[in-house]
Amino acid sequence: MPEVDVIDETFLAVPPATVARAFTDPGAWRRFWPDLRLEVYADRGDEGLRWTVGGALVGTMEVWLEPVLDGTVLHYFLRADLPAGTATRRGRLTREKTRRQLAAKAVALDLKALLEDGRRPGCPPGN
Repeated sequence: MPEVDVIDETFLAVPPATVARAFTDPGAWRRFWPDLRLEVYADRGDEGLRWTVGGALVGTMEVWLEPVLDGTVLHYFLRADLPAGTATRRGRLTREKTRRQLAAKAVALDLKALLEDGRRPGCPPGN
């Protein structure tokens, strides 16, 4: 079982292709996860990406984009351990997991605000 196991889901009222474009630029990955080194091992197009993770954590990460109604559920998974040789006290692991959970939600909500561009609830895009 990984030391850091984070799962997040957020609905964005835009098509999966729009959300997928937000993850195509490796520069965006550095902004979203500045202390992680990511290498794509599965580019699933409009369904998302899967990465191996190095740096501050070692493991895997995935963004799965699921079409739902008139938008997308952004599923985020991070399953990783602290690098070998890192002291792993229970308190540190709890703080790290909480930090990663908050960071995942921040990425999703920032994308929601940017990509929905002021779309009012219950209204189609552009209204």
